[in-house]
Amino acid sequence: MKIEKAIVLDHAIQRDLFKQLLDTSGDSDNRRQLFEQVKHELAIHADAEERYFYVPLIKIDATQDDARHGIAEHHEIEELVEKVEEADFDSSAWLKHAKNLAGKVLHHLDEEEQDYFPKADKVLSDEQASELGDQYLSAMKEARRNED
Repeated sequence: MKIEKAIVLDHAIQRDLFKQLLDTSGDSDNRRQLFEQVKHELAIHADAEERYFYVPLIKIDATQDDARHGIAEHHEIEELVEKVEEADFDSSAWLKHAKNLAGKVLHHLDEEEQDYFPKADKVLSDEQASELGDQYLSAMKEARRNED
């Protein structure tokens, strides 16, 4: 499976988790559990995506700036995750930070899908894209296995 398609599968998981998370209220077990899922999913996705998508693209002049921007956004997302974590789960500040996080992540996903993936498709051969996709899927499978 090509890298772009593999990543899109995880983007769907992230979108669904955020939808569920933002539908919660108060300091509930459900909210805490969903936030932990979001946090874990974002962390393992960023790690695998950087390794198998952005690092190869950094080596190519035409995609270097986009790859650097994508990695920088991962760091911004990490900082927003910390803000959500630091807020009381039943406060308006928590909801504000959670919505900011969701907005940043959704922007990032859309940017990748609409801008970065078409560019990557032009600079990576089908063989490279498939090999990177397989490596990405393997890394994600291993990371999810380690969460159990």
